[in-house]
Amino acid sequence: MQLIGSIKLINGTEVISEKFQKRSFVIVTDEKYPQEIMIETTQDNVDMLDKFAEGETVTAHLNVRGRAWESPKDGTVKYFTTLQAWKIEGDTNAAPKAEASTGEADLPF
Repeated sequence: MQLIGSIKLINGTEVISEKFQKRSFVIVTDEKYPQEIMIETTQDNVDMLDKFAEGETVTAHLNVRGRAWESPKDGTVKYFTTLQAWKIEGDTNAAPKAEASTGEADLPF
């Protein structure tokens, strides 16, 4: 699965334990009713976000993860869904930055 949009927010890395770390970011989709989608990276993938900036358009390749959690107090079961990125690509269709004009040589006549 993949999701295309602009990065609204990149959070810092959270160290959960000695063996687990995660980092989340938000993508805003470009559609009639834009959606703000929280996506997470884990372990070695947290560094993928270092080469991107807020406002940049990216394609995030995702796995959908789900899990159940049972309350130790009353046995109530809750279900959680996570979108986990395993690859993030910059927008290859973005127009290249314009070069500075050199004057009359740029004129069409």
